[in-house]
Amino acid sequence: MKKIFLILTAAVMAVSCSDNLEDLNQNIKDPTAVSGESLFAAAQKQLADQIVTPNVNLNNLRLFTQQLQETTYTDESNYDQITRAIPDNHWRELYRDVLKDLNESARVLNETENPLTDALKPNKLAIVEVLTVYAFSNLVETYGNVPYSEALDIDNLTPAYDDGKAVYVDLIARLDAAISSMNTGVGSFSGTEDMMYSGDVAKWKKFANSLKLRMGIMLSDVDPSVAKTTVESAVTSGVFTSNADNGSYMYSTSAPNNNPMNDNLVLSGRNDYVAAKTIIDIMNDLEDPRRAAYFTQIDGEYIGGEVGSISAYANHSHVADRLVEPNEPGVLLSYTEVRFLLAEAAERGFAVGGDAATHYNAAITASFDYWGVTGVSDYLAKPDVDYATAVADSSWKQVIGTQAYLGLYNRTFASYLSVRRLDYPILTKPTGNVSGFPVRYLYPVGEQTLNEDNYDAASGAIGGDAAETQLFWDKFYTFDF
Repeated sequence: MKKIFLILTAAVMAVSCSDNLEDLNQNIKDPTAVSGESLFAAAQKQLADQIVTPNVNLNNLRLFTQQLQETTYTDESNYDQITRAIPDNHWRELYRDVLKDLNESARVLNETENPLTDALKPNKLAIVEVLTVYAFSNLVETYGNVPYSEALDIDNLTPAYDDGKAVYVDLIARLDAAISSMNTGVGSFSGTEDMMYSGDVAKWKKFANSLKLRMGIMLSDVDPSVAKTTVESAVTSGVFTSNADNGSYMYSTSAPNNNPMNDNLVLSGRNDYVAAKTIIDIMNDLEDPRRAAYFTQIDGEYIGGEVGSISAYANHSHVADRLVEPNEPGVLLSYTEVRFLLAEAAERGFAVGGDAATHYNAAITASFDYWGVTGVSDYLAKPDVDYATAVADSSWKQVIGTQAYLGLYNRTFASYLSVRRLDYPILTKPTGNVSGFPVRYLYPVGEQTLNEDNYDAASGAIGGDAAETQLFWDKFYTFDF
């Protein structure tokens, strides 16, 4: 009997200890489920960070468009996409950290029933959809054909690639549906969940229409009919009308929620970038008053580093202080950009409420206002800036393209789109370029090795996985290095 009692006691203690150990093994600090609102907030920040960051491993478009130049390590200024796996990193950031979170956000929002917030759900889902379109459109504009219909499925590790133009047209349709579903009389996300517009649906609707405007313009050379319908519809529905509408992520004064420019150019303690000679020379020739807002002086002058060459930090202009303030907003889409797009649309014969010169002047004025710079009237009167005079001496693409390049300073992908679409200004051949001007990102090495069959098909469909391969929307290419 004594042995039986001991055996039973030991068994009870074993079960009790097992239960206690399992209790101890539980993570009681992290949530077991994440709300759709939290997922949206996370995706929004990741998207903003990736668009804004100057981190040499993540976003080199200030270097590609020759707004900045590297001081010591000049690989990326010479269009090297491989050494730091830049295409892989951008692909991962957008698919994993942005699109997958947005996809999961929509799923959770759809499945969550709460009488207190159910009325807000349609607007929340529409806003999630708008950012989803923004991210997917960026992938198409950057790589060409990309996984779309089979993307974001964790059980499918080798998704097929979809035709870039077909994806783009479908994204515009999705954007239309999202815009139509927005109810500006009802709220959406709270201020802490939406760091762009604090849930203001009317502003999100303007953002969506402004994105639609840009996407329509991107189709102008490949499908003018669809481009015209898309652009005119966006303008009728209502695009940005002032700098107050800018789609900007509101960063805070302290890490980790500070602007990535502050993180990489100040808190890092590194001096990796100076102004590039290309943009400095253009602005110097025009005596552009925005130079002081964009760059510092060296002995009373604005001096840019030779593109592709080592450029000593102490001998060249740097980015101005405002750009590296921790709480400087991160712009995803701006009124300045919208006005330049409208100028371009007017030149293409689209009905956008005004002629090209009117929109062009408004775009430059918006840029001056945004940066707090005076003297715009005198600047617009300069022969090389005055629209009628300048166009008579060159072409509307060169005039709009050059001023858009200056007005979209520090805008990374927006500037990259403008330069590739209009082919102006003419950029400088870097001293050690490893390719021609990169009109696209290469496909990630990870896709080449882990999704080889679909990579091969996509590469063949776009004309080869090269930096110089023109994408479906890019029909006129003048940068011949």
